[in-house]
Amino acid sequence: MPLTTRSHRGPRRRSLLASLAGAALLTGCTDGSDDGAQGAPSLSQERRLKARAARESADLLGQYDQALAALPSLAARLGPLREEVERHVKAFGGAARPSALAPSASTPPVAEKDVLKALAAAERALSDRRMTALLNAPAEQARLLASVAAAGAGHAYLLTEG
Repeated sequence: MPLTTRSHRGPRRRSLLASLAGAALLTGCTDGSDDGAQGAPSLSQERRLKARAARESADLLGQYDQALAALPSLAARLGPLREEVERHVKAFGGAARPSALAPSASTPPVAEKDVLKALAAAERALSDRRMTALLNAPAEQARLLASVAAAGAGHAYLLTEG
């Protein structure tokens, strides 16, 4: 006599897991193209995507450097975020430029809240562009874009809070 009287309706857990595993294998075996001649443009597309992402991260890094040059008092708050953006540049295959933290004589005085607001807007805009770009990116590139986009959204939040 069974210990439980419950009847199973629908597929069992093992059937579902086997189906999901099979679907994952089938998905992993295709590159999304109809013929093998499409592989080269895909590689070129991936290179362009990485180069653009590296360039955009380098531009954002420059904005952090400008902010720190204008307001060195923000170093404790912006330093860790800047370092992470520098790691993003490298993750996309770009070369990070050295930080130019010395304020120039021509730098006009700016309000701290304006600097933080501008950086948050830049982080948010770049995060949004990356989320859009990952829809057409190859799998590995899409994962990297999603991760960096999430980090950018986190940066935007940290810049607007506190």
